[in-house]
Amino acid sequence: MTNPSTLRERALAFRALHIPGRPLVLPNAWDAASARVVEDAGAAAVATTSAGLAWSLGAADGGRLDGERAVVALAAVVSAVRVPVSADIEGGYAPDAQGVAATVRAVLAAGAVGVNIEDALYDGPEPLRPVAEQAERIAAARAAADAQDVPLFVNARIDTFLRGAGGVERTLERAAAFLAAGADGIFVPGAVDPETVKLLVDGVDGPLNILIGPGSPSVAELAGLGVARVSAGSGLAEAAYAEVRRVARELLGTGTYDVPAGGPGYGGLNALLAGVPDRT
Repeated sequence: MTNPSTLRERALAFRALHIPGRPLVLPNAWDAASARVVEDAGAAAVATTSAGLAWSLGAADGGRLDGERAVVALAAVVSAVRVPVSADIEGGYAPDAQGVAATVRAVLAAGAVGVNIEDALYDGPEPLRPVAEQAERIAAARAAADAQDVPLFVNARIDTFLRGAGGVERTLERAAAFLAAGADGIFVPGAVDPETVKLLVDGVDGPLNILIGPGSPSVAELAGLGVARVSAGSGLAEAAYAEVRRVARELLGTGTYDVPAGGPGYGGLNALLAGVPDRT
């Protein structure tokens, strides 16, 4: 278990990285090896992708992964890097606020200093959790971290754009409620139009996190709009698995093995993992 004072220092360092106009850029990782690669590339922090992590464990994304398995995988990510780690915990891996608090305690025990908590629902007719219920879950996460004197960065993910469940006005209403409940930042995946992003930046009373991907503004453009955090989400994991499929199909089809140059290779990856720090 990470020393409490060390955890607090790491949490403060992670919090300080959220600067509007100078965004924290997070190429999301999904296991220990990808986390080390991302750190080695120069990332100031590592954030997990719930989708990539679930896929690596043989599960689908969207509330289908058991929280205990997710936390075990998270602990391996934390142990692999020196930089602060933030965990995507989907909806909290729990049916109620008390369960979310328990998940947050487990996340802190694993050594992470940030969490993403989303408001999407995957079972039933409603795409989003009711505002009051989601605010209660965020408040529980905040209280669990505060009880351990750790300034955990709670990033409230709002899926209005991703799920087609509202625009700027509804997003800002939910953001205000979640910030009042104890969230530190707001994450709005699916919002990529510069005018929309600017409205969100101006309307959210806290750091705004935007998801980057094909067709989205660049990091520099998002910085110019005042964004404080930029995430790749499942993008890197998707790219990695796409390359696995391409090479596998080539090997099984033509019998050739054309791997692009420039990768770390066996020696590079082995050296990265041999240098895993002691974080206890």
